[in-house]
Amino acid sequence: MDADRSAESLSPAQRYMILATVVLGASLYSTALLTTSTILPQMQGAMSATQDEIAWAMTFNILATAVVTPMTGWLVARFGSKRVMTLGILSFSIATFLCGLSQTLDALVVWRIVQGAAGAPVVPLSQTILLNSFPRRQHPMVLSMFGMAVGVAPVIGPVLGGYLAEAYTWRWAFHMLVPVGLVAFVGLRFALPADTEGSRIQLDWTGFLSLAAAMAAVQLVLARGVRLDWFDSTEIIVECLVAALAFYVFIVHCLMTKAPFLNLRLLADRNYAIGLVLVTIYGMLNFTPMVLLPPLLQQHAGFPDALVGQVIGCRGLGMTIGFLMAGLTSRLDPRIGMSAGFLMQVASGLWMLTFDLNVTMDILVWNSLIQGFSVGLIWVPLSVVAFDTLAPSDRAEAASVFHLLRNIGSSFFISLSIAEIVRATGANYSRMTEMVSPYNTTLSLPWVTGAWDFGTVAGLAKVAKEITRQAAMIGYLNAFMMYAAVSAVGLVLVLVVRRRKSTLARA
Repeated sequence: MDADRSAESLSPAQRYMILATVVLGASLYSTALLTTSTILPQMQGAMSATQDEIAWAMTFNILATAVVTPMTGWLVARFGSKRVMTLGILSFSIATFLCGLSQTLDALVVWRIVQGAAGAPVVPLSQTILLNSFPRRQHPMVLSMFGMAVGVAPVIGPVLGGYLAEAYTWRWAFHMLVPVGLVAFVGLRFALPADTEGSRIQLDWTGFLSLAAAMAAVQLVLARGVRLDWFDSTEIIVECLVAALAFYVFIVHCLMTKAPFLNLRLLADRNYAIGLVLVTIYGMLNFTPMVLLPPLLQQHAGFPDALVGQVIGCRGLGMTIGFLMAGLTSRLDPRIGMSAGFLMQVASGLWMLTFDLNVTMDILVWNSLIQGFSVGLIWVPLSVVAFDTLAPSDRAEAASVFHLLRNIGSSFFISLSIAEIVRATGANYSRMTEMVSPYNTTLSLPWVTGAWDFGTVAGLAKVAKEITRQAAMIGYLNAFMMYAAVSAVGLVLVLVVRRRKSTLARA
């Protein structure tokens, strides 16, 4: 294969220098992804913003990332992977530094947009560079290390960023990333081979603008749907119509033009097409527990922040072990690793269905370890299967769509889970409060009411608080059931994956 000969032309020292710097750059972007969410309350207070206003600091960053990510393939073809990667890391670092210096909400939002746009190509291009820099027999090992950085960094970032924000100010949660970005920039400048002359291909503006409009509208729906009560809001309805129309224009245009913005013919590759569905499911499962468990444990189960951080940290530990195990078992059929990973996801989801407000720390720790381990176990074989049968020239474009769907799956399922929690909490609170009335004679029996006091305002307030906790717990259990069901769908889809025999012979 030409790709293998090109990779073999690099010295081992150069290959591993590329690995170190590329993984550093990818982990930088992944760390920033969730770190900002932990300091939103501090930024809101410092800038005297409402909750809806400060949320734009996250929303516009996600929008910029969604719009620019599909451009990765065109940017690489036009300017070269080294230029795109190094300038992306440098621009991301500068924008991150300026986010920390922002004095107004408008300035913060502007630099968050630049940060998202500059960092968008980093993760898909990192994976492409690694696949092109190492021979195929080493792809599982390389993807294991890459996945570990991308998966574990979002666990470490919020913990460290939250500590710095509490000890100093929220600005240090941004500033801590800048030195890492500069080191990655310098390393990439020396490690990556020089780009060949870029092709003078024209950007398909119709395809780009229609896809950008569709992605922006979808991300706005996911980011603001819960806050605006979904289809009861005119804004959400308009955004859904824009997304549907823009996506229709994009599909029709790509099928009819000779040089489309994204090559839909890549979907003819069965493994890549199934890989896109599986990575969407992977994204749905990856960050959702990290978003749902902290508010459940803090607000309703009474866990202190330190213990919640330990639970999330155990998930990171499980990821690390899972990625290492995936690298060690790389010679096995990838479907074995994916099946085992999704099976553990199903098991952890069903285990979460047994949780109540008295759940113990050891149960949470073991469940988080299993979830993290399964995430690490799935990523490497999933990446190998999705890209194994594609031509090296298609990898940059294919990787951009691959990671875009991973992010969209994460945003979609988090929004869907939160919406279900809000809906179920309200519905069950209404049903349970119906039972607390003077006409319910059961409440007059002392062996039924116990220490609850229904005769005073203070007693009723305590009862209402407890009902809220129990109603919310039902909502979380519904979300956990959705998590287990999606995991089961992923397990079924793994059975459809086709393993190429020639690859098995090379492994």
